[in-house]
Amino acid sequence: MMRRTFSQSFKIEICRQVESGELSKSKCCREHALSPSMLDRWILQYRAKGEEAFSGSDWRGVSQSSDARIRELESSLGRAHVEIEFLQEALGKLRPGSGRKSP
Repeated sequence: MMRRTFSQSFKIEICRQVESGELSKSKCCREHALSPSMLDRWILQYRAKGEEAFSGSDWRGVSQSSDARIRELESSLGRAHVEIEFLQEALGKLRPGSGRKSP
């Protein structure tokens, strides 16, 4: 399978359009046959480095301290726990006989 490559200017223009609201993510993916996860990675890189994104250097910021990375991961984990609890509660309300009394 042949991999497509995209120029830096193409990626930046796509990210600009999506970030400005000029183009939705879904429409962009359809029009350019991009996977949503790839577009999300591009947008993350664009947000991190702006016009300097996609120049070949590591976009994650090597200088990011381990403490900052730990805080970021803990925050993400906390959000995931809240989402899980919410979904478990919603699922419990949908199941028959899960505490709801029938007339």
